[in-house]
Amino acid sequence: MTMEASGGPRRSDTTKAAILEAARERFAADGYERATIRAIARDAGIDPSMVMRYYGNKEGLFAAASEFDLRLPELRALPAKHIGAVLVSHFLDRWEQDEVLTALLRASVTNAAAAERAHEIFREQLGPVAAGVCPDPAQAPRRAALAASQILGMALARYVLRFPPAVEMSREEVVRWLAPTVQRYLTEVQP
Repeated sequence: MTMEASGGPRRSDTTKAAILEAARERFAADGYERATIRAIARDAGIDPSMVMRYYGNKEGLFAAASEFDLRLPELRALPAKHIGAVLVSHFLDRWEQDEVLTALLRASVTNAAAAERAHEIFREQLGPVAAGVCPDPAQAPRRAALAASQILGMALARYVLRFPPAVEMSREEVVRWLAPTVQRYLTEVQP
């Protein structure tokens, strides 16, 4: 009895998973522009035509490989004074554990498809979180953009450009510096 007949993973599912894993690693290491379908296929141990069969082109592959859930914490349940620290800590965890996020940031600066993917994540994941904690939900998109500017700015300095002072800061220092600003952006009542 085959794995497919017994309810196990199909060969195509295994191939797709290998392609996505190789793509995530290659996009993180080389960036969008330098990563090639050929190199990704080689890393996955398959023929490049299989990558094209499942994902169409490099943009389609990148979109699939950069599909992820930020797993944002539920901030409404927290005392307002902790929101900034929890959110900054969460993003530091994500940047340090998921190279796809770094690849997306790097690629979104120069590639329209990657920039659109970043916009979707902002709109679908960060926007609703901001709307849930800011005092005026109509201001949520603006407040989310301000909070993102701080978090993405640090990510760019620390994980992409690797500015020595940003890299050398401890997590606690980063949280201590960024959390009050992110907190103010999300929760402060505007006159």
